[in-house]
Amino acid sequence: MIAAGSKPSLPKTLYLETTNRCNLRCKGCIQYRGHWEPKRDLSQEEFRMITGQLPDLERAVLHGIGEPLLNKALPQMIRLLKKRRVHVLFNSNGILLDARRQDELMDSGLDELRISLDAATSAGYRAVRDSEAFERIVENLRRFSETLGRRQIRNPKLSLWFLATSESITELPGLIELAASIGVPEVYLQRLVYFQDHDGYGLARRENSLMGNGIGVNELIEKSQELAAGLGVSLNASGRTTPFASLRGQAPGPEPWRQCYRPETLTYITANGNVLPCCIAPFATSDYQTIVLGNVFTEPLADIWHGRPYQNFREQRQTAAPPLSCRGCGISWSL
Repeated sequence: MIAAGSKPSLPKTLYLETTNRCNLRCKGCIQYRGHWEPKRDLSQEEFRMITGQLPDLERAVLHGIGEPLLNKALPQMIRLLKKRRVHVLFNSNGILLDARRQDELMDSGLDELRISLDAATSAGYRAVRDSEAFERIVENLRRFSETLGRRQIRNPKLSLWFLATSESITELPGLIELAASIGVPEVYLQRLVYFQDHDGYGLARRENSLMGNGIGVNELIEKSQELAAGLGVSLNASGRTTPFASLRGQAPGPEPWRQCYRPETLTYITANGNVLPCCIAPFATSDYQTIVLGNVFTEPLADIWHGRPYQNFREQRQTAAPPLSCRGCGISWSL
């Protein structure tokens, strides 16, 4: 933790929306209730301007709200960062991952490609993402895995990311079997994020969360772990933790938000230039303006990072009454 009154060094990890447009309207996503901001793609010039302000950048996550593959300049953006030896990754729904884009991503030097796939069947996918694209995504992934093998390269590393809800959790064993069959070596479970100060939207509601889980869920996860081990698939959870630890929400102390390192070590910038404390914040509170700490199109990122709004957010997080976006969070979310 940063000592009171001291200024944290500029972040070495950046979450940056290359676009906030999407080709889906998933029931667990903030876009299901409507956009916080106008739809927009980040330009190459804007991308260069933002990333150039972080001289010690080590890790760039090029997603947020939206589908990164919709930005045609994405491969060039990745190349720019790889010239600086930055570790680059992003999440995608995989719908646009055709042969041309596969080649572009492999040639760009991308380190990781995470595919959000919340089901093992077309029906399960439709229930969460209201889309008939499941088979297309699976075929795209199969070909991607085959191309990696044919080229004899390891990157980008492929993984599947599964949003666990009270309904979707039954599809986890099937997803592990699917991953093994198409050559994807890792599956990650993600907790459902929902507004702490509002009834929610779509599937993003408290009653659909598995936090605290139960005997049936525990048994299903145990079964999934055994299945994964037998098939040679790694099953973990976001935040570099285990599925059990993630769903129990365990963290040191009665006020886990105090342990969060994100406001001192990373930043999240939207396609409209707004600077937010982390990637979870826009999903965790309905009061969007309370998490906007500045805008990189109007002031330097260093001034925002060391400015009073950011400092106020950090200081409030170290109290018994943290910002709304932190109150339902812990320390193990997405990395």
